[in-house]
Amino acid sequence: MRGDLLLMAVLTGAATWALRALPTMLMRSEPTPGGILARFLAATGPAAIATLFVASVLPQLMPVPRDVLPLAAGVLATIAAFVPRRSIIAATLAGAVAYGAVFALTGAPPT
Repeated sequence: MRGDLLLMAVLTGAATWALRALPTMLMRSEPTPGGILARFLAATGPAAIATLFVASVLPQLMPVPRDVLPLAAGVLATIAAFVPRRSIIAATLAGAVAYGAVFALTGAPPT
């Protein structure tokens, strides 16, 4: 494994932990409804979906066009999982799994 890839994974993990764990650790009482902290915590789920979407779209913008099938599968799975239950967790996981599975099955070259 390349060192820069490992460093990026560690930094991303630390930033994700900081965005999700620190606000709840610093907050000892319930956030006031409509307050800035409540809105921030409510936005982390949609932000995760948007991040996964951007991460899957960016490779498509490379000079050599790749198959759009993994991207379409990930987007469709995300929407299909989110609409009936309104669950950010299920939608994020479904989109990531569908994208990864189709990416692996189509034999797309690694980025």
